[in-house]
Amino acid sequence: MRYLPLTDDDRNAMLAAIGVGSIEDLFGDVPPTARLQGPIDLPPHQDEMSVERTFRAFAARNLSPSAAPCFLGAGTYRHHIPAAVDHLIQRGEFLTAYTPYQPEIAQGTLQYLFEFQTQVALITGMDVANASLYDGATACAEAVLMSGRITKRKRVVLSGGLHPHYRATAETYCRFLGFHSVSLPPSWAGDEDPADRIDGDTACVVVQNPDVFGRVRDYSDLAQACHGQGALLVIVVNEVVSLGALLSPGEMAADIVAGEGQSLGNAPSFGGPTVGLLAARARFVRQMPGRLVGETVDADGRRGYVLTLSTREQHIRREKATSNICTNSGLCALAFTIHATLLGEAGFTRLAELNHGRACALVERLAEVPGVSLLNETFFNEVTLQLPTAAADVVERMAGKGVLGGVPVSRLLPAWPEVDRLVLVATTETNSDGDMDAFVAALRESL
Repeated sequence: MRYLPLTDDDRNAMLAAIGVGSIEDLFGDVPPTARLQGPIDLPPHQDEMSVERTFRAFAARNLSPSAAPCFLGAGTYRHHIPAAVDHLIQRGEFLTAYTPYQPEIAQGTLQYLFEFQTQVALITGMDVANASLYDGATACAEAVLMSGRITKRKRVVLSGGLHPHYRATAETYCRFLGFHSVSLPPSWAGDEDPADRIDGDTACVVVQNPDVFGRVRDYSDLAQACHGQGALLVIVVNEVVSLGALLSPGEMAADIVAGEGQSLGNAPSFGGPTVGLLAARARFVRQMPGRLVGETVDADGRRGYVLTLSTREQHIRREKATSNICTNSGLCALAFTIHATLLGEAGFTRLAELNHGRACALVERLAEVPGVSLLNETFFNEVTLQLPTAAADVVERMAGKGVLGGVPVSRLLPAWPEVDRLVLVATTETNSDGDMDAFVAALRESL
């Protein structure tokens, strides 16, 4: 990153140019509770080499997933990314291309977005997918808004098995757009039945598979219950590799699928950037947010790609737009597409089998650890464990022993003291037998 120091005169000139008197005035719209009340605790002015040295020392305090057995998940998963993915996405014609505002001269971009849409539609079992959104959480919120446009209703039921960050994002969208959201309590016991909450005003029910606690569900009956009341079923998938092994949302009769595509081609990288997935039934295509790329032929009969539907405010009148989401995660979507292409259908299925097999192997070993119990009756590659003591403390002690031992559920649900002893543990193809031995040993010593 470039080092660009500013003087007080520089700052004053910029503030004057935009018509504010001070830095405090610039951030006047941000509530005081969300603002720092003083400077960040950093060393004073230093030369460039000293600054670099200071920040390297900060970075060295992290325990990197690439340097330790890593069992972190909770919506972001560490998978092996073939070297060819990074090599190809860094080709100049991909890396420098932005959004196709002039689509006829961006055929390469349109082609890979078309391939991306095709892959997403196939693995979700749906008719059509758009050309990517920001991330899984905003894709979930866009699915809620889409269901409102389709049904002309504004009551939304959010499952307690939905990732809390996704639920919070959907609730925020609902709050400011006139929707009424009914959020069910977190369901770590797996006894939730959203069908009981559907009525004639319900636009959609939003569930997740596997849910945030790792439980695998078949929502076919819930789909029937939704359709019986004229509501839609939205299924969220935030571990896309699971679709290589599980019944797809399309096979469960879902109407809209929202998901996170980070697991293919994109590293966790401290939580982002990621890539949002959104797929639906063909009859709802004109209510999808963002844009869709289609295949056609030109006047000479040669194959070409076009922006078929672009209901974004950049392309049509703002009041007619389906969403104000203004761009996509283009390079992340390209990485997804290349990784999925390298795997192929058989490879994708094999990857899913490897993930589930690794999770089964870890669960067998955990049965030997006294005081640890498994909450899941079903799972793909992530489970919820109940520990005899506070999970956050145990995870911290495991990190001290060089093992990233999972995500305490209390970090996701801080208002629920009942989850204090629960921890989410994810296992992927990157976890070796040695990693699992290290996990079990560290857990035994940390309880």
